[in-house]
Amino acid sequence: MNSYIESVNFFKGNNPEDIVKTYGTPLYVYNEEVLRRHMHDVSQVITKYPYTANYSVKANTNIHILKLALEEGNNCDAMSTGEIQMLLKAGFPKDRIFYIPNNVSAEEMKFAIHNGIMTSCDSLSQLELFGSLKGTKCAVRINPGVGAGHCEKVVTGGKKTKFGIAEEDIPQIFEIAKKYNVKIAGINQHIGSCFMDPQPYLDAVTNLLRIALQFEDLEFIDFGGGYGIPYHKLDDEKPFPMEDFKKKLEPILDDFVAKYGKTPLFKSEPGRFCVAEGSVILGRVHAVKQNAGKKYAGTDIGMNVLVRPSMYDSHHDVEVLRNGKPVSRDHLVEQTVTGNICESGDILAKDRLLPEIKEGDLACLLDTGAYGWSMCSTYNSRPRPAEVMICKDGTVKQIRRRETIEDLMMLF
Repeated sequence: MNSYIESVNFFKGNNPEDIVKTYGTPLYVYNEEVLRRHMHDVSQVITKYPYTANYSVKANTNIHILKLALEEGNNCDAMSTGEIQMLLKAGFPKDRIFYIPNNVSAEEMKFAIHNGIMTSCDSLSQLELFGSLKGTKCAVRINPGVGAGHCEKVVTGGKKTKFGIAEEDIPQIFEIAKKYNVKIAGINQHIGSCFMDPQPYLDAVTNLLRIALQFEDLEFIDFGGGYGIPYHKLDDEKPFPMEDFKKKLEPILDDFVAKYGKTPLFKSEPGRFCVAEGSVILGRVHAVKQNAGKKYAGTDIGMNVLVRPSMYDSHHDVEVLRNGKPVSRDHLVEQTVTGNICESGDILAKDRLLPEIKEGDLACLLDTGAYGWSMCSTYNSRPRPAEVMICKDGTVKQIRRRETIEDLMMLF
């Protein structure tokens, strides 16, 4: 593929140079149509049985994006009381929020209980805490024994993870629930993030439904999320096979419903799939150089702006824009694209074949809507970037202003 942003008309006729002239760089740019399409797609994963897609808001908590999820019929998962408060501010009713924390304090647990937010307990000790705080109904997170993801740091199921209650400890769940008169209303799992092969997820669903037969009168079963997106678009990587996945999922549900004798509400909790492809980052190339025969292009997109490449060794495709247009990929040169942070690990794309980058070009990083701004920092005392949305009608609106040095000083 020569240019992804042109193939999908990402900027809807707007010149990226005009956008950054108004809002500066680095800059997160979202496309409303792409976001809505993906949020709608996850809402249709299960159509035969009662189902909700719970957008996992840790991927992106911008309130304007949360409102899109609400409008597209998604419920939401929250991992902290801060995320719960973001969702309430965005207009989510309490009964459409599922709190899935781990290792939280009594104060955080009280907040959820007192606000009537359905809560999942990640361990036996957290279930004890929930009961001792007079909670009456909750879910428990089960470790399904299956894990998957794009790197070890995002695998959240199996034997090498901090998450969930092991199957052999399920009898203790019932003992604690009886001790405190707590109803176990649901069970949930999450095996990992950004898998492109659906089979491990289908195996985990099958396993969780087998485990679910040990629980009486469940109101819901949450299978987790983790559906991947093609981060190697420019190399023609195929998207997650959603339609094939749905066809294989339905008979697994059929078999469970027949055995269980009733149909609980089924849930999933996609995050990345909803928002990753809906954003790019635009950054200015301020310096080009050679070191020991290697070409480097230095941008203002530091690891404070996008930490995923440094933290996970994640791949993000890079398009080079000159005068607002993608530079042809017909002639590629090996280059390393870096940020402006004082760390050797501040690398966006290492030894990547790209059009030859020049000072003044814009670097356009693809697929940055998930775990981008939500993981930003102010490292090196660099204020966090602005975010803008390209609306369905092509207009550009700011959905978060750029931080200032004054903002950073406010807590002193």
